[in-house]
Amino acid sequence: MHAERRTPAVLLAALYAVSGGLCVLAAARPMHADTPVRLLWVLAAVGIGGGLAIGLLAGRMRSWAIHTAVVLAGVLVAVLCWQSATAVGIVGLAPALIALGLFAAHFFDLRVARLHVALLIVLASAGALAAVPDVPALAWAMTVVSVAALAEVQGRLARSLRTAAATDPLTGVANRRAWEAEATRNLARATRTGEPLSFAILDLDHFKDVNDREGHGAGDALLRALTAGWTRRLRQADLLGRYGGDEFVVCLPATGQQGAREILEQLETTHEFAWSVGVATARQGDTLDAVLARADADLYAKKRSGRTA
Repeated sequence: MHAERRTPAVLLAALYAVSGGLCVLAAARPMHADTPVRLLWVLAAVGIGGGLAIGLLAGRMRSWAIHTAVVLAGVLVAVLCWQSATAVGIVGLAPALIALGLFAAHFFDLRVARLHVALLIVLASAGALAAVPDVPALAWAMTVVSVAALAEVQGRLARSLRTAAATDPLTGVANRRAWEAEATRNLARATRTGEPLSFAILDLDHFKDVNDREGHGAGDALLRALTAGWTRRLRQADLLGRYGGDEFVVCLPATGQQGAREILEQLETTHEFAWSVGVATARQGDTLDAVLARADADLYAKKRSGRTA
Protein backbone atom coordinates (compact mmCIF):
# COMPACT_ATOMS: atom_id res chain seq x y z
CA MET A 1 0.00 0.00 0.00
CA HIS A 2 1.56 3.21 -1.30
CA ALA A 3 -0.39 5.86 0.73
CA GLU A 4 0.40 6.67 4.35
CA ARG A 5 -1.42 4.38 6.74
CA ARG A 6 -4.02 6.70 8.28
CA THR A 7 -5.66 8.11 5.13
CA PRO A 8 -6.85 4.82 3.56
CA ALA A 9 -8.05 3.57 6.93
CA VAL A 10 -10.11 6.71 7.55
CA LEU A 11 -11.71 6.54 4.10
CA LEU A 12 -12.41 2.83 4.48
CA ALA A 13 -14.01 3.57 7.85
CA ALA A 14 -16.24 6.12 6.10
CA LEU A 15 -17.23 3.55 3.46
CA TYR A 16 -18.17 1.05 6.15
CA ALA A 17 -20.10 3.61 8.19
CA VAL A 18 -22.01 5.03 5.20
CA SER A 19 -22.87 1.52 4.01
CA GLY A 20 -24.09 0.65 7.49
CA GLY A 21 -26.22 3.79 7.55
CA LEU A 22 -27.81 2.90 4.22
CA CYS A 23 -28.58 -0.57 5.55
CA VAL A 24 -30.34 1.05 8.51
CA LEU A 25 -32.53 3.06 6.15
CA ALA A 26 -33.29 0.02 4.03
CA ALA A 27 -34.18 -2.06 7.10
CA ALA A 28 -36.29 0.66 8.67
CA ARG A 29 -38.29 1.26 5.48
CA PRO A 30 -38.25 -1.94 3.42
CA MET A 31 -39.46 -1.49 -0.16
CA HIS A 32 -40.55 -5.12 -0.67
CA ALA A 33 -42.33 -7.68 1.44
CA ASP A 34 -39.44 -10.11 1.08
CA THR A 35 -36.72 -7.61 1.92
CA PRO A 36 -34.17 -9.36 4.22
CA VAL A 37 -34.72 -6.98 7.13
CA ARG A 38 -32.83 -9.06 9.70
CA LEU A 39 -29.82 -9.34 7.42
CA LEU A 40 -29.91 -5.61 6.79
CA TRP A 41 -29.85 -4.92 10.53
CA VAL A 42 -26.89 -7.28 10.90
CA LEU A 43 -25.07 -5.61 8.01
CA ALA A 44 -25.91 -2.21 9.49
CA ALA A 45 -24.31 -3.22 12.79
CA VAL A 46 -21.25 -4.62 11.02
CA GLY A 47 -20.93 -1.54 8.84
CA ILE A 48 -21.31 1.06 11.55
CA GLY A 49 -19.37 -0.94 14.16
CA GLY A 50 -16.64 -1.79 11.66
CA GLY A 51 -16.43 1.82 10.56
CA LEU A 52 -15.99 3.00 14.14
CA ALA A 53 -13.37 0.33 14.86
CA ILE A 54 -11.37 1.10 11.70
CA GLY A 55 -11.60 4.82 12.41
CA LEU A 56 -10.33 4.43 15.97
CA LEU A 57 -7.46 2.20 14.84
CA ALA A 58 -6.70 4.20 11.69
CA GLY A 59 -3.20 5.22 12.66
CA ARG A 60 -2.22 1.71 13.75
CA MET A 61 -3.78 -0.54 11.11
CA ARG A 62 -1.36 -2.73 9.19
CA SER A 63 -1.58 -3.15 5.44
CA TRP A 64 -2.90 -6.71 5.79
CA ALA A 65 -5.74 -5.44 7.98
CA ILE A 66 -6.78 -2.90 5.32
CA HIS A 67 -6.70 -5.61 2.65
CA THR A 68 -8.74 -7.94 4.86
CA ALA A 69 -11.34 -5.24 5.53
CA VAL A 70 -11.76 -4.62 1.78
CA VAL A 71 -12.22 -8.35 1.12
CA LEU A 72 -14.74 -8.56 3.98
CA ALA A 73 -16.70 -5.67 2.48
CA GLY A 74 -16.83 -7.56 -0.81
CA VAL A 75 -18.10 -10.67 0.95
CA LEU A 76 -20.85 -8.65 2.68
CA VAL A 77 -21.95 -7.12 -0.63
CA ALA A 78 -22.04 -10.61 -2.15
CA VAL A 79 -24.23 -11.87 0.74
CA LEU A 80 -26.59 -8.94 0.24
CA CYS A 81 -26.76 -9.74 -3.50
CA TRP A 82 -27.63 -13.35 -2.66
CA GLN A 83 -30.41 -12.41 -0.24
CA SER A 84 -31.87 -9.46 -2.16
CA ALA A 85 -35.59 -9.69 -2.87
CA THR A 86 -35.57 -8.04 -6.29
CA ALA A 87 -33.32 -7.88 -9.34
CA VAL A 88 -33.42 -4.09 -9.07
CA GLY A 89 -32.03 -4.32 -5.57
CA ILE A 90 -29.15 -6.47 -6.77
CA VAL A 91 -28.21 -4.17 -9.64
CA GLY A 92 -28.66 -1.25 -7.25
CA LEU A 93 -25.59 -2.47 -5.35
CA ALA A 94 -23.40 -1.32 -8.26
CA PRO A 95 -22.37 1.93 -6.48
CA ALA A 96 -21.06 -0.09 -3.53
CA LEU A 97 -19.04 -2.31 -5.88
CA ILE A 98 -17.68 0.72 -7.73
CA ALA A 99 -16.73 2.43 -4.46
CA LEU A 100 -14.79 -0.62 -3.26
CA GLY A 101 -13.11 -0.99 -6.64
CA LEU A 102 -12.06 2.66 -6.73
CA PHE A 103 -10.76 2.45 -3.17
CA ALA A 104 -8.58 -0.55 -4.01
CA ALA A 105 -7.37 1.05 -7.24
CA HIS A 106 -6.40 4.28 -5.51
CA PHE A 107 -4.64 2.97 -2.43
CA PHE A 108 -3.16 -0.37 -3.51
CA ASP A 109 -0.47 -1.28 -5.98
CA LEU A 110 -2.09 -1.67 -9.42
CA ARG A 111 -1.44 -5.43 -9.62
CA VAL A 112 -2.88 -6.00 -6.15
CA ALA A 113 -5.82 -3.71 -6.91
CA ARG A 114 -6.67 -5.78 -9.97
CA LEU A 115 -6.76 -8.91 -7.83
CA HIS A 116 -9.08 -7.18 -5.35
CA VAL A 117 -11.40 -6.03 -8.13
CA ALA A 118 -11.43 -9.48 -9.74
CA LEU A 119 -12.28 -11.10 -6.38
CA LEU A 120 -14.97 -8.48 -5.76
CA ILE A 121 -16.57 -9.17 -9.14
CA VAL A 122 -16.42 -12.95 -8.64
CA LEU A 123 -17.99 -12.73 -5.17
CA ALA A 124 -20.74 -10.33 -6.23
CA SER A 125 -21.49 -12.31 -9.38
CA ALA A 126 -21.74 -15.53 -7.37
CA GLY A 127 -24.17 -13.83 -5.02
CA ALA A 128 -26.23 -12.48 -7.94
CA LEU A 129 -26.36 -15.92 -9.61
CA ALA A 130 -27.40 -17.61 -6.35
CA ALA A 131 -30.13 -15.06 -5.69
CA VAL A 132 -33.79 -16.02 -6.16
CA PRO A 133 -34.70 -13.17 -8.54
CA ASP A 134 -33.19 -13.42 -12.00
CA VAL A 135 -30.80 -10.55 -12.68
CA PRO A 136 -30.91 -9.25 -16.29
CA ALA A 137 -27.67 -10.42 -17.88
CA LEU A 138 -27.10 -7.14 -19.73
CA ALA A 139 -27.62 -5.03 -16.61
CA TRP A 140 -25.22 -7.15 -14.58
CA ALA A 141 -22.66 -7.21 -17.40
CA MET A 142 -22.77 -3.40 -17.49
CA THR A 143 -22.22 -3.34 -13.73
CA VAL A 144 -19.22 -5.66 -13.94
CA VAL A 145 -17.68 -3.75 -16.86
CA SER A 146 -18.21 -0.43 -15.07
CA VAL A 147 -16.51 -1.67 -11.91
CA ALA A 148 -13.55 -3.13 -13.82
CA ALA A 149 -13.11 -0.17 -16.19
CA LEU A 150 -13.39 2.56 -13.56
CA ALA A 151 -11.03 0.73 -11.22
CA GLU A 152 -8.47 0.24 -14.00
CA VAL A 153 -8.57 3.91 -15.00
CA GLN A 154 -8.27 5.04 -11.38
CA GLY A 155 -5.45 2.58 -10.72
CA ARG A 156 -3.42 3.75 -13.71
CA LEU A 157 -4.02 7.40 -12.83
CA ALA A 158 -3.05 6.84 -9.18
CA ARG A 159 0.13 5.04 -10.22
CA SER A 160 1.09 7.89 -12.57
CA LEU A 161 0.45 10.49 -9.89
CA ARG A 162 2.44 8.57 -7.28
CA THR A 163 5.36 8.22 -9.68
CA ALA A 164 5.26 11.91 -10.56
CA ALA A 165 5.02 12.92 -6.90
CA ALA A 166 8.00 10.78 -5.88
CA THR A 167 10.35 11.32 -8.84
CA ASP A 168 12.71 14.11 -9.78
CA PRO A 169 11.48 15.09 -13.27
CA LEU A 170 14.95 15.78 -14.68
CA THR A 171 16.93 12.75 -13.54
CA GLY A 172 14.23 10.19 -12.81
CA VAL A 173 15.62 9.37 -9.35
CA ALA A 174 13.67 9.86 -6.11
CA ASN A 175 12.96 13.46 -5.20
CA ARG A 176 13.86 14.81 -1.77
CA ARG A 177 10.48 14.17 -0.16
CA ALA A 178 10.21 10.59 -1.41
CA TRP A 179 13.83 9.82 -0.57
CA GLU A 180 13.50 11.12 2.99
CA ALA A 181 10.33 9.08 3.55
CA GLU A 182 11.94 5.83 2.36
CA ALA A 183 15.25 6.58 4.11
CA THR A 184 13.37 7.15 7.37
CA ARG A 185 11.69 3.75 7.00
CA ASN A 186 15.08 2.14 6.34
CA LEU A 187 16.51 3.84 9.42
CA ALA A 188 13.64 2.59 11.59
CA ARG A 189 14.15 -0.93 10.24
CA ALA A 190 17.90 -0.80 10.91
CA THR A 191 17.27 0.42 14.46
CA ARG A 192 14.84 -2.43 15.04
CA THR A 193 17.00 -5.19 13.51
CA GLY A 194 20.46 -3.88 14.35
CA GLU A 195 21.71 -4.24 10.76
CA PRO A 196 24.14 -1.57 9.49
CA LEU A 197 22.86 1.32 7.41
CA SER A 198 24.98 3.98 5.72
CA PHE A 199 24.22 7.25 3.99
CA ALA A 200 26.24 9.23 1.48
CA ILE A 201 25.92 12.80 0.28
CA LEU A 202 27.31 13.42 -3.22
CA ASP A 203 28.10 17.00 -4.22
CA LEU A 204 29.17 17.82 -7.79
CA ASP A 205 32.37 19.85 -7.99
CA HIS A 206 32.21 23.09 -10.01
CA PHE A 207 28.84 22.20 -11.52
CA LYS A 208 27.97 25.88 -11.85
CA ASP A 209 30.91 26.29 -14.24
CA VAL A 210 29.29 23.80 -16.61
CA ASN A 211 26.07 25.83 -16.69
CA ASP A 212 27.95 29.10 -17.11
CA ARG A 213 30.27 27.78 -19.79
CA GLU A 214 28.01 25.45 -21.79
CA GLY A 215 24.48 26.41 -20.80
CA HIS A 216 21.79 24.82 -18.67
CA GLY A 217 21.04 22.20 -21.31
CA ALA A 218 24.56 20.82 -20.91
CA GLY A 219 24.17 20.90 -17.11
CA ASP A 220 20.89 18.96 -17.32
CA ALA A 221 22.48 16.39 -19.66
CA LEU A 222 25.35 15.96 -17.21
CA LEU A 223 22.97 15.35 -14.29
CA ARG A 224 21.08 12.74 -16.29
CA ALA A 225 24.30 11.01 -17.35
CA LEU A 226 25.68 10.92 -13.81
CA THR A 227 22.50 9.58 -12.21
CA ALA A 228 22.05 6.99 -14.96
CA GLY A 229 25.58 5.70 -14.36
CA TRP A 230 25.16 5.65 -10.60
CA THR A 231 21.83 3.84 -10.85
CA ARG A 232 23.36 1.07 -12.95
CA ARG A 233 26.06 0.42 -10.34
CA LEU A 234 23.91 0.65 -7.22
CA ARG A 235 22.23 -2.43 -5.82
CA GLN A 236 18.48 -2.94 -6.06
CA ALA A 237 17.96 -2.13 -2.38
CA ASP A 238 20.00 1.10 -2.52
CA LEU A 239 18.10 4.36 -2.82
CA LEU A 240 19.44 7.30 -4.82
CA GLY A 241 17.75 10.67 -4.51
CA ARG A 242 18.24 14.25 -5.61
CA TYR A 243 18.57 16.46 -2.55
CA GLY A 244 19.26 19.81 -4.15
CA GLY A 245 20.39 21.35 -7.41
CA ASP A 246 23.71 19.52 -7.68
CA GLU A 247 23.56 17.48 -4.49
CA PHE A 248 22.47 13.84 -4.29
CA VAL A 249 21.98 11.38 -1.46
CA VAL A 250 22.26 7.61 -1.31
CA CYS A 251 20.79 5.29 1.31
CA LEU A 252 22.73 2.01 1.55
CA PRO A 253 20.86 -0.67 3.57
CA ALA A 254 22.79 -3.51 5.21
CA THR A 255 26.03 -1.62 4.56
CA GLY A 256 28.71 -0.46 6.98
CA GLN A 257 31.28 2.30 6.51
CA GLN A 258 33.77 0.18 4.55
CA GLY A 259 31.07 -1.34 2.35
CA ALA A 260 29.71 2.11 1.58
CA ARG A 261 33.11 3.36 0.46
CA GLU A 262 33.55 0.33 -1.82
CA ILE A 263 30.20 1.04 -3.46
CA LEU A 264 31.09 4.71 -3.91
CA GLU A 265 34.37 3.75 -5.53
CA GLN A 266 32.36 1.85 -8.12
CA LEU A 267 30.21 4.91 -8.76
CA GLU A 268 33.33 6.95 -9.41
CA THR A 269 34.13 4.85 -12.49
CA THR A 270 30.83 5.65 -14.23
CA HIS A 271 31.72 9.21 -15.31
CA GLU A 272 34.78 11.42 -15.49
CA PHE A 273 33.10 14.43 -13.88
CA ALA A 274 34.42 15.01 -10.35
CA TRP A 275 32.26 14.98 -7.25
CA SER A 276 32.85 15.00 -3.51
CA VAL A 277 31.21 12.62 -1.08
CA GLY A 278 30.55 12.41 2.63
CA VAL A 279 29.63 9.14 4.33
CA ALA A 280 28.07 8.34 7.69
CA THR A 281 26.82 5.11 9.23
CA ALA A 282 23.73 5.22 11.40
CA ARG A 283 24.12 4.79 15.14
CA GLN A 284 21.57 3.56 17.65
CA GLY A 285 19.07 6.32 18.35
CA ASP A 286 20.02 8.38 15.28
CA THR A 287 17.46 10.48 13.47
CA LEU A 288 17.76 10.96 9.72
CA ASP A 289 18.82 14.59 10.24
CA ALA A 290 21.54 13.52 12.66
CA VAL A 291 23.15 10.94 10.41
CA LEU A 292 22.92 13.22 7.38
CA ALA A 293 24.56 16.00 9.39
CA ARG A 294 27.54 13.71 10.01
CA ALA A 295 27.69 12.80 6.34
CA ASP A 296 27.57 16.49 5.45
CA ALA A 297 30.40 17.26 7.89
CA ASP A 298 32.46 14.46 6.32
CA LEU A 299 31.74 15.90 2.88
CA TYR A 300 32.99 19.38 3.74
CA ALA A 301 36.00 18.04 5.57
CA LYS A 302 37.00 16.34 2.32
CA LYS A 303 36.31 19.48 0.31
CA ARG A 304 38.59 21.49 2.59
CA SER A 305 41.30 18.88 2.20
CA GLY A 306 40.99 18.94 -1.60
CA ARG A 307 39.83 15.32 -1.86
CA THR A 308 37.00 14.38 -4.24
CA ALA A 309 35.42 11.06 -5.11
